[in-house]
Amino acid sequence: MKDTGKHKREKLVSLTQPPEGYSDWLTDLKTRIHHAQQRATLAVNRELVQLYWHIGRDILTRQAEQGWGTKVIDRLAHDLRNAFPDMKGFSPRNLKYMRAFAEAWPDSEFVQEVLAQLPWYHQLALLDKLKTADERLWYAQKAIVNNWSRSMLVIQIESRLLERQGQAITNFERQLPKPQSDLARESIKDPYRFDFLGLTDEAQEREIEFALVQHVTRFLLELGAGFAFVGRQVLLDVGGDEFFIDLLFYHIKLRCYVVIELKAGKFKPEHLGQLGFYLTAVDRQVKSEQDGPTIGLLLCKSKNKVVAEYALADKSQPMGIAEFKLLEDLPEPLQTSLPSIEQIEQELEGFDDGQA
Repeated sequence: MKDTGKHKREKLVSLTQPPEGYSDWLTDLKTRIHHAQQRATLAVNRELVQLYWHIGRDILTRQAEQGWGTKVIDRLAHDLRNAFPDMKGFSPRNLKYMRAFAEAWPDSEFVQEVLAQLPWYHQLALLDKLKTADERLWYAQKAIVNNWSRSMLVIQIESRLLERQGQAITNFERQLPKPQSDLARESIKDPYRFDFLGLTDEAQEREIEFALVQHVTRFLLELGAGFAFVGRQVLLDVGGDEFFIDLLFYHIKLRCYVVIELKAGKFKPEHLGQLGFYLTAVDRQVKSEQDGPTIGLLLCKSKNKVVAEYALADKSQPMGIAEFKLLEDLPEPLQTSLPSIEQIEQELEGFDDGQA
């Protein structure tokens, strides 16, 4: 009996304690399986997008050459769903999207090599929310590079990223080498939209700063790809005197620190003196030899473009100036008609209680 008990204990140990190297092997297998699943999903998506493009092109061709009317789409939808009852995507609405997709992108090679990297519902967002081929192409390429979900793509389109990206006034071209200067310029927007904070234009700097940190995930999304949050009110000890940076970030692609200073009013040239001092302190005290020169970004509620350009003209440190937009004040009648946060919470609590 003792031998049997000993055998059982040894067997139990063998199950709970894997052999040496097993954990690394399992981790490697999981990674390979995950990548295989991703490749399979991408392959299926690629085939589906190309199939939809071909169906859309066929509809366009037959309607143009043979004079088929729009009712043929309803008939085609009915026949395809009968032929493939387990396959979704053959509704009249989706067939019309296929036609619009083929009409928007007549180059089959481009569809195969570029657009097929995006899921079908990304394609619908591009068709629904954008009017020109150039706009669609720009957002499609950004979605591929940044691996945006459909929701993320929609957010970026609705926030008009194309119109804002690279629009800040900077001296990057003069103070940073290429291609870093181009990447830095494209990493900065103007204006930044902080409407997700729910603050009006009456908000003060510290209030805005605190709200941004409270909503840091949304803030990082608005900043764009590559930004990593380091801290708020970061202490710098310079000669025994204490100074505090509003917001400090690190940009992974640029491999440098980014100092962000908030000004609740209109831009003034003297603001850059303070920002330049912070850049010098970070360069000397925080950054490593492997990091690039620290970049400064001054965010203000408004600016005179000519004044901003003059103020940057003689600055030797890489800096940018951009505006930020908060939630505009609501008209008084609308303010009184909207429920308060407390009322909404009470309604939700009551709904939850009623569903329990």
